[in-house]
Amino acid sequence: MQDPGPPPWPTSRILLLLAATETASVEGISAAGASPLSRRQTAAADAELLLLGPLAERAHGLPPLPAGVTPALISHVVLRNLGLLPHTQVVDLGCPVAPAIPHLRLPALEGGAPARCLSSGMAMDPGRVQALLARGLRWGDRLGRPAGAGGLSPSPLVVAECVPGGTTTALAVLEGLGVRAQGLVSGSLRHPAHGLKAALVGQGLAAAYPMGVQGTNPTWDPLAVVAAVGDPMQPVAAGLVLGAAAQGLPVLLAGGSQMAAVLALALAIAPAEGRPALLGMVEVATTAWVAQDSGSNLALLLERIAGRWGLEQSLVPQVAGLRFSDCRSQALRDYERGYVKEGVGAGGLALLWERCGHSPQALASACDALCWQWLGA
Repeated sequence: MQDPGPPPWPTSRILLLLAATETASVEGISAAGASPLSRRQTAAADAELLLLGPLAERAHGLPPLPAGVTPALISHVVLRNLGLLPHTQVVDLGCPVAPAIPHLRLPALEGGAPARCLSSGMAMDPGRVQALLARGLRWGDRLGRPAGAGGLSPSPLVVAECVPGGTTTALAVLEGLGVRAQGLVSGSLRHPAHGLKAALVGQGLAAAYPMGVQGTNPTWDPLAVVAAVGDPMQPVAAGLVLGAAAQGLPVLLAGGSQMAAVLALALAIAPAEGRPALLGMVEVATTAWVAQDSGSNLALLLERIAGRWGLEQSLVPQVAGLRFSDCRSQALRDYERGYVKEGVGAGGLALLWERCGHSPQALASACDALCWQWLGA
């Protein structure tokens, strides 16, 4: 199959990467759906809401949540009001349920099925990981070429994700890369299941590396870590970062812990002499609900990632100012209670909203009005 490449966006570029891992089927690991069965269609439902909006007829209903409402609502409001919906590409990296909207589904070698549970130590075939990285590198290079031609500072490439169970694979990859991440990674649950995550990660890394993780050994292969305990989103996103940054196109990684793991993977793959420049081209942007989550610590996690590769630059999360305290919709006020925190690029797109000159309060009001029209509460 010929590589279709990314669409010819003239200005802002938004990529939503959908992926799946059987890790999400572990009971108690995720709140991105009330049951393992419902989580199988989370990515499809969120992608449909992102592009169509909550008031449109959609093929797949949103999985029930303990409280709150999907952050895809926030992302939809930003993209709709900034006129960026036509410039948003959804990519299916092998989800069990495909979204019923225009999207790109990769060929079998790359798309395939959901990744196996990371506890197996054999989450993906190494050839698939290599192909996914190569795909991301090609796309990043192509998207970045106009940026390298000079002129005005280019709009960033915004990379978002929807991967149920993805914070656990993020923890696994970070630990496998030699980053001390236990207790720092957030999650969809109100109180992150650190003990369960740590047990799965320990089991997976022990299965893949019975002699101990070799993250600090110069001969180790970071892609082998992803194949052992990762998910399909990670190598594609890391390739996008590397390819775009090499062409001078800044990248906004829209998310929390999962995007921190993507950045760590990109740094691990990059040559040592190129890491400082790479770090200068990338931002990790998230919501205040992740940044201030008492059950995780994204700022310390990013600090440890920089320290792992001996980088002296400060690496801090960029935090959107969006809050829902004054909203009349209970589903939005539930964010303030910790029931929903991040996802589908919400934090990065909320930050993009602010950088376009709009206030966080205006975004909250727009979300509240749409949510009230949709849910009536």
